[in-house]
Amino acid sequence: MQNGERNLSQARLSELIELALSDKVSFKAIKSEFGLKETEVKNLMRKNLRSGSYTAWRKRIFRKGK
Repeated sequence: MQNGERNLSQARLSELIELALSDKVSFKAIKSEFGLKETEVKNLMRKNLRSGSYTAWRKRIFRKGK
């Protein structure tokens, strides 16, 4: 777990997940808000979403070039 990941409260983690799931928010915007790199966001999503939800999210962001 990276430093930024372990410093998130449950509320901030929920906010991060909500933003990441939104197709309108970029990784760049998430980095400026939370200080997390794209790989850190992906790792957090993998840990906190069900497997199928994570896979569907990754396919969506890959298609949109997020």
